[in-house]
Order: sequence, then C-alpha cells, then structure tokens
Amino acid sequence: MDLPQQSDRLIGKTAGRDKEQHSAAVGDKGQTSSDFSRIYSRDLLPAPGGEEMTREFLKELVDILLAYISKSNQRSSKVLDFHHPHQLKEGLECFTLDLPDKPEPLEQILVDCRDTLKYGVCTGHPRFLNQLSSGLDVVGVAGEWLTSAANTNMFTYEVSPVFVLMEEFLLRKMQSIVGWSDDVGDGIFCPGGTISNLYSVLLARYHFYPEVKTMGMGVLPQLALFTSEQSHYSVKKSAAVLGMGSKNVFMVKCDESGKMIPSELESSIVTAEKKGLVPFYVNATAGTTVYGAFDPLDAVADICQRRTLWMHVDAAWGGGLLMSDRHKMKLRGIERAWSVTWNPHKMMGVPLQCSVILVKKRGLLQECNDFGAEYLFQTDKTYDVSYDTGDKSFQCGRHVDVFKLWLMWKAKGSEGFGSQVNKCLENAEYLYDQLQRRTHFELVLKNKPEHSNVCFWYIPPSLRSLPPGPERDARLHQVAPRIKGRMMEKGSVMIGYQPLGDKVNFFRCVFSNPATQQEDVDFLLEEIARLGNDL
Repeated sequence: MDLPQQSDRLIGKTAGRDKEQHSAAVGDKGQTSSDFSRIYSRDLLPAPGGEEMTREFLKELVDILLAYISKSNQRSSKVLDFHHPHQLKEGLECFTLDLPDKPEPLEQILVDCRDTLKYGVCTGHPRFLNQLSSGLDVVGVAGEWLTSAANTNMFTYEVSPVFVLMEEFLLRKMQSIVGWSDDVGDGIFCPGGTISNLYSVLLARYHFYPEVKTMGMGVLPQLALFTSEQSHYSVKKSAAVLGMGSKNVFMVKCDESGKMIPSELESSIVTAEKKGLVPFYVNATAGTTVYGAFDPLDAVADICQRRTLWMHVDAAWGGGLLMSDRHKMKLRGIERAWSVTWNPHKMMGVPLQCSVILVKKRGLLQECNDFGAEYLFQTDKTYDVSYDTGDKSFQCGRHVDVFKLWLMWKAKGSEGFGSQVNKCLENAEYLYDQLQRRTHFELVLKNKPEHSNVCFWYIPPSLRSLPPGPERDARLHQVAPRIKGRMMEKGSVMIGYQPLGDKVNFFRCVFSNPATQQEDVDFLLEEIARLGNDL
C-alpha cells in the first residue's frame, strides 16, 4: 500500500467521528487552518521550507493542550473516562496502541494526542484527590515545555550552562530553608523520591566504608538500617538494591498517630547489635504516606548523634511545609539531618517529576559516584570543570527537572508556595471537621491531621447496626474498594484507599492541588454516600 492510500485509509478511519470530537482533536476551532491529512512528520523542520508547516502543527497541538487544561479545571467534566486495560489495548473509537510500519499523517497524530488525553486521568482536576502529587500549574507546564524544547542533558556545563547554574542556586536555596549554613551542603535533582532515598543509603554506606566502592560488600560487616514501620517502602528497596538485604532493615514501632517511637528505635539498635549487625543508618520520615505523620526529628537526631549514625530525613511529602511559616515547625530538627529527600512535585505542585536529595557533607556525592569518564569529564576544559556535575550522579544522562521549579519559584515567590501549602492543609482541616459532624463516617485517627492526609471510613446503612467485631470488620473491609470502583466508572472524583496494620480498608484523602475548594470536599463526602448507600 503506498502512502496516499495509507493517508486515505486514515481519513476514512477518522471520518466517522462526530464533529465535536474532530473539533476537539484540532483545538475546538471548528476547522483547521491547515489540512494535515496529507502532511507527515518529514514535512516539518528540519525539512527545507518546513517552518510554516511546523508552526501550524504546533499551533494545533497547543490548542489541544489548552482545551485540556481548561477542561481539567471544570468541575462539570470527568476526572477520568475509565476503561479496563483490555478495552484500551483492543482499541476504542479508532484509538489504537498498535505501531505502524508506514508513517501516519499529522492529522492522525493530532487525533492520537487528543485521544491520549481523553482516556487518561485529569490529575489537575479539583476533584482528583488520589495521589500525593496532583494539580496542574500553568507556569510549571510552561517550564516543562521549554525544557523539552531545549532537549539537553544535565551532566556537563558545556551542554547545559543555564540549567546547571539554576540547579546550584536552587539547591542552595533549599539547603538554606532546611537550616544548613552556607559553608556546607550539596545535592542533586533525582528521578523521584525513591531514587533520592537510595542516594541517602548509598552515601551513608560510602561515608562509613569508602572501600565498598572498589572492593564491594564482601569487605564490609553486615549492616543494619532503621526506619519506622510506616515509612516509605523505598528504604527496604534501597537496602535490597545495594546488596545489604531487606531483612536487615529494622522496622521501628510507631505510636497511634504513625510517629516513630524514639525508645523503640533505641531498642531496635540494641537488638541489631546483639544479632551481630553494625547499625549505620536511620531514616526519619517527615510526612508519612498514609497518615502524614512527622517523626520526632530532634529525638531521632539525639540518638544518631550519640551513636554516630547517619540520619536521613525522608521529607518527600512533608518538605513542602518548610515553605509555610505556619507549619514549618513540624519539621523542627531537620537541620540536624545528614541528608534530606524533598519532592517539590508533591506539596509544591511542580509537574512530575521533581525530587531532590540534599547532602550536608559537601563533596561526598562526587567522591561516592565519580568515575571520570574521559569522553565527558575532561579536566583541561576552558571553563571551571567543577560545574560538570554529572559525576555526582550514578546516572549518566540526567533529565532537566530544575527549570520548571525555578520558573514557578520566580512566578510565586517563597510566599506564594507558603500560601499554597496553607490552603491545602486548610482543606484537610475542613474535611476533618466535616467528618466529625457526619454520623455515617468514622475517622481513623481522632486527632487533627498534621499534614493534608485525612483517613476515614464510610459506614453504609447495612453496617450501622452491627456491633464492632470480626463480622463488621470483614464487611467494612469491602466498602472502600466497592465505592472506589464505582467512582472510577462514573469518573466524578478519585480518592485512594488501603488497609494499614489491623485496620481494614479505609479512604485516604490527600490535598496537594491548590484548585481544590471546600465545595469539592463537600462533593466528595456526598458522592461517597451516594455511591455506597446500597452496599
């Protein structure tokens, strides 16, 4: 089949779509200013004379994106148009994941862009309350677009001069906010909090046992790590990846609110030593994933200082509270940490992904990870090669995650981020107050939330007369998954759920989207009651 026939087939394939769908595909303009049915990617830049067609194509694409951004902020629109995996794999309304041998025209490419957004989840929707990262910051999106257009790498100053300097300035700013002095501190942007936490374990091990870099784990004693039983699973994963073994991670008991108990940390350290292990690393969490709890950082720091243990603070979720004068005291003691994970793509609303590992000891990242590849890190360059930061990382290529955060910081200022955090926690307090007033809901934790996490059960009519006990628990365990499934089918709102310890499935609502208002909180509770009333 030659290309014109391929083009005709695709035109026919999409012709059955109604006018509204086609209009959405090209940006809700009613008609395109260019006919893309016979235009292919080879006609765009750098093709000779391709500038005008490139401009027209990108204009159409921007219209699709603008329509999506606008729709994401409309409460009358769905959070998602849910389909099961087999439905998407088999194809819907001519949307197919199959990859062709011959090129498809740009008309189809635009349709595919529209359909990809249509069948995805609107994480910027005010009623998307499912994950710790949500929202759609327009300046952040602009930063991501520019980053993609620049399409460069963060390993050397010569290919990324502005972004490398931006990273240095941002890291210094974040270190200052943590509370470190100007004469200490280092860091790097990472692909997510799990990798940032992995760096912390890697650096701690190298700090105490630098010979591991060349000689391996065989020359080291059996090491022990400590983290709370409600911490992120990435600490165990890091121990497994680095060859220390997940079973050598001691899970320290927490109190009812999810905070690590310092005396239990002491007991766990003693237990590890009695087993012949060598303690070296403690992870304290500032904002646990489920409850949003903050470990007592000063008390943990006292233990680490007394025993000469590396103290890391996983503030992936809670680090954003440092931007708020009202809430930053919840992280008191974080300045005593030897390393900190902080994810601006969570509470600060930066588009995914944007995570930082901050390290107090300057130069340790370089010492731990450098191998001086001569094709990248020549020492006789004409500029200051200390700005070739690629050897701080165990990656080679590293995505530019810094610009969108830098741009948002310029647009909001530190005060703007602080106000954004305050608003999210105000929404959590409002939900907490509403749950206390509504008789058919039960709070998992009776105390006011520390962070923007609020956990609760909905009690349907069929369970309200049942006394507490195994039968009620078994039936209540089924309620949240059933309601969540109905939510997704309807597409009206999204919220997460999970069990924890001896507690059966409960809803976890998290607020990180500044677009969410109190009316959305009211809608959430009313929708849960509507969807679960007949269970």
